[in-house]
Order: sequence, then structure tokens, then C-alpha cells
Amino acid sequence: MSRMTALILGCAATLVGCAVGPNFKPPAAPGADRYTAEALPAATVTAAVAAGDAQRFLVDQDVPSRWWSLFGSAQLDELVEQALRHNPTVQSARAALRQADELTAAQRGSYFPAVQAGYALDRERNSTTLSPTLASGAQYFTLHTAQVSVSYLLDIFGANRRQVESQQALADAQRFELEAAYLTLTSNVVAAAVAEASLRAQITATESIIASERESLQILQRQNALGAVAMLDVMAQESTLASTEAALPNLEKQLAQQRDLLAALAGRFPSEQPEATFELARLTLPRDLPVSVPARLVRQRPDVLAAEAQLHAATAQVGVAIADLLPQITLSAQAGGASTQLQELFAGGSTFWSAGASLSQTLFAGGTLWHRKRAADAALDEAGAQYRAVVLAACQQVADTLRALQLDAAAVVAAARAEHASADTLTATRHNVELGSVSYLSLLAAEQSYQQAALTLIEAQTNRYADTAALFQALGGGWWNRAPPGPSPAAAVPSSG
Repeated sequence: MSRMTALILGCAATLVGCAVGPNFKPPAAPGADRYTAEALPAATVTAAVAAGDAQRFLVDQDVPSRWWSLFGSAQLDELVEQALRHNPTVQSARAALRQADELTAAQRGSYFPAVQAGYALDRERNSTTLSPTLASGAQYFTLHTAQVSVSYLLDIFGANRRQVESQQALADAQRFELEAAYLTLTSNVVAAAVAEASLRAQITATESIIASERESLQILQRQNALGAVAMLDVMAQESTLASTEAALPNLEKQLAQQRDLLAALAGRFPSEQPEATFELARLTLPRDLPVSVPARLVRQRPDVLAAEAQLHAATAQVGVAIADLLPQITLSAQAGGASTQLQELFAGGSTFWSAGASLSQTLFAGGTLWHRKRAADAALDEAGAQYRAVVLAACQQVADTLRALQLDAAAVVAAARAEHASADTLTATRHNVELGSVSYLSLLAAEQSYQQAALTLIEAQTNRYADTAALFQALGGGWWNRAPPGPSPAAAVPSSG
């Protein structure tokens, strides 16, 4: 080894631990200790109806990994598990993660020398007017050449390390994107199940209202036969009944579409709808609601963590751009043999070797490298702003859901009171109409009031279930509590245990 080569290797060993560019530091956690302007109440209000239980807000309590099981439906649990196994969106996200991991492993290959082996076989003829190629002077010969070459780009300024760091951060981002896909899928399945249950309740209530209006029509028809009411009143009741019956097909259409959605979420065709059906009365409203503080939320939400990983990747790319502005040192060596006889290919006189080092520095490229550095700085600023936007949106989503849950409970209380009062009024009015003591207009008003109150109560109950699921989604879904915790928790189907 020459003195120059030794000097180059010594300098490389001294500088190899240095990597130019900024070192990534995770953004500081939000300083806020709550989401809403006012402190959360200990619990929501309660009503003596289905989905009217009080819900308690437990600050800084952790979210269970299988949060959907808190709705107390074995059918829902089974459907969620099927969706996690067969949904194509999740399968696509898993494949994207495998790709990102492989690209990271491929990038790590830059840490090692590139070694190539080659063999060439040439049939040649010497020129008779020039100096012979071979010492023997043979005019025709076959030349065998075999060699091994090694090249290595010294990572003096950390370009390779920063590139690997960036690629690893992108793989981390994809890992969190997979967790986000899991969370979105489970939340969509729960929301679709709640919507189906709501539609079934609306259909049942509408059918009950239709039966009640038919009974009222029969009363009016009897009174018309006795001359107690005019035919116009009978016709008006028939119109009301027809209007209510017209609402039923639309509800049934929505239910059919909701069933198709559940099949698609579970990775099935519409003709392969799941056997499970959902009703509000068979769902349990979770009473204890965990509420993570904002400082923990940013370490739990997959979209926030993915944005942080993107910020990390952008930070590393600044280092890559800086390293491209600096000198590049490459070490290379090759050894082999050349002979007209294959068995003498590596004989003493047939072998050759060479070793050397090269240094290159771009002196002028029209400002390309400098502008790439400035572009990397701008990309870093962009990633930082996007991270802050994701954090703000996450906190807003939790705050909106917490507000919604409080108001949902109050809405159930009011809707239950209205439904009870309108039901009593309708019963009394129908009895008085039968006795002939009140007019048909009073019956019509009572029926319309009860119909609206019954559907409003179902809507209020549905909102409590839906917004409770939305809270678990907004808090990150508890993926970090999944058991057993493998080396890559997002790489496998979430455990059902």
C-alpha cells in the first residue's frame, strides 16, 4: 500500500463518524393539558332509555387495543376480525410496508464495498504488420480473462448514512400509515354497524307508526260511516298514511346499501354479505371513556407519528444535499489473470492487479447542487408545517368529539322526554277521536309529532354510539397496547386477544 493510500484511509477513518446536516429531534409535545376551553365534566347526563347511560371521562386513561369490543357485540368483534384479515386496503398497506422495509435494506447496502467478478473469452487474430500481441508471436489465439474488482465510496460526510436514515424514516411513516389503515378500517366497520342498527330501528319505528296510522284510519272510516266525520277527514288520513309508507322504501334502500358496505369492508362481494345483523338494542354503550392528554396523543395517533417520520426523512435529506456539495473519495482495486490457456489463467506471469483512490469535487454545475440544497431546506420547512397542521387537526378532532358526546347525552334526554310525551298525547288523542270529543286535526298533529319524536330519539341514540366510536378513533385506537408486541407491531394482523 502506498503512502498516499494510507494517508487517504487515515483521513477517512478520522472523518467517517461525521455526518453533515441537522440531526433530527422529535418536535416538542403540546403544552396544553386539555382539549376543550372548559374542563370536562366528570360524566354526561343520563336518561332512562336505551343508550341513555351516563358516560364518564377518565383523563389520561389508556385506550384498549380492541376498543370495539366495548360495544358488547360478539358479532361486531367477529366482523372486525374478518375485515382486518381480508380488506384489500389493509392488504395494500401491508405490501407497501414490506416494500418500504426492503428499500431500506437495499439502501443499507451502500455501507459495504461493491464487489464484481467477471470472465471474458475472446478469439483473436494478430496483425501480421504490427507487433504481435503474444510473446510467442502466434497469429491466432484464444484469450481467457478473469478478474475481481472492488470499489467503495467513502462515506466521509455521511451522505450514505443520511440517505439510509431518510429511507428508514419513510419506512417508519409507512408503518404508521398501516396502523392508520387498521384504525380507519375498524372505525368504519363499527360506524357501518351502528348505521345499520340505526336504520333497522328507524324501519321498525316507521312500521309501528304505519300500523298506528292505519288504526286511526279505521277509526275515522267507522266514524264516517256513522256520519260523525266528513269524508275529507278520512281522505286526509289516507294521505298521511301513504306519506309515511312512502318513507319506508327509502329506509330499506339505505339498509341494503349499508349491508353492501359491510360486505366490502370485510373484503367480500355484495352477494357474500356477512351473516351478522346489528340492532341498537343489542349494542352496549361504553360507559368509561379514556381521554389521553395532548402530550400523549401526539405519541399515539398514527397520522401524527407518520407526519413526524416524514419530518425526520426531510431532515435527513438536508444532510444528503449538503454532502453532495462536498468532495467524494472512492477506493478501488482489481485483481485477475489473463492467459491463452485456461489452466494457466492464474499462473505467476498471467496475473495482474491494481489499487487506487480517486477524489472528485464538483466545481461548477450551473448551481444544480446548491439549488437542491435549498429545495431540501424548503421541503424540511414544508414537512414541519404539515406536522403542526396534523397535530392541530388531531387535537381539534378529539375536542369536537368530546363536545359531541356531551351534547349527544343531552339530546337523548330531551328526545326521550319528547318521545314519551308525544306517545302519551297520541294515545289520548286517538281515544278522544274515537269518542268524538276532538277533531281529526288534533289526531293528525299528534301523529306527526310522535313520528318526528320517535325518529329523533333513534337519531340521538345512534349519535351516542357513533361519536363514542369516533372518540376511540380520534385517540389513536390503542394499537400500542396490542399483544403480543412483536418487533414490528404493524407488520401482522392485529391480535384478537
